[in-house]
Amino acid sequence: MEFHQADMPGKQHQPSRVAPRLYLVTPPVGAPSDLPSDLGVVLAEAKVAAVLLRLAPADERSLVNLVKTIARPVQQAGVALVIDGHQDLVGRAGADGAHLDGLAALQSALPGLKPDRIAGAGGLTTRHDAMVAAEVGADYVMFGEPVAGRSRPAFSAVLDRVEWWSSLFQVPCVGYAETMDEIGALAAAGAEFVALGGAVVVDGRGLAAVLVEASGRLAGEAVS
Repeated sequence: MEFHQADMPGKQHQPSRVAPRLYLVTPPVGAPSDLPSDLGVVLAEAKVAAVLLRLAPADERSLVNLVKTIARPVQQAGVALVIDGHQDLVGRAGADGAHLDGLAALQSALPGLKPDRIAGAGGLTTRHDAMVAAEVGADYVMFGEPVAGRSRPAFSAVLDRVEWWSSLFQVPCVGYAETMDEIGALAAAGAEFVALGGAVVVDGRGLAAVLVEASGRLAGEAVS
């Protein structure tokens, strides 16, 4: 898997920057039917690097079974499956890692995830928090995602953070796109992964059409 954590922390910047990849963020999922039945095929065709699976509230056994069911086609497509929170379920459910909101959650989860699983860091409100997250072992840092109880930063501030990070640090940066129009700008700013959430994911055309357009925007293709 190209998004596997073992490839991330020690990765050196190359003379020419690697083309950014897509990171799909799901709405809260309560059943396999909440996602397309051909999910694996769609992800493979769009060359998605990873899926961040957000889970609807349920009992622990139901969550484990749900993640196992979703993980199978995702991973068979060569795509990493990362759970939003729920780091205690990662190993039992066969996921590739967890996305943690804030430094405290990241530091608490690291002993149970490393060295075999991805530990992603989000909810990083300051540059200092992002640097600390990388220092303690985050496999990526995410900028621009909505966080419960806080407003999303202005997009210009997100771009500034992405540009700053990508020019100085080795740990990969994920830029969060709320709309299609943000994808190209995040890629140009240096994001190694562009997360698709918000209005992008709930687009009524269906996931396959959304990912085709997103892939084109990531590659800098004109959109009619």
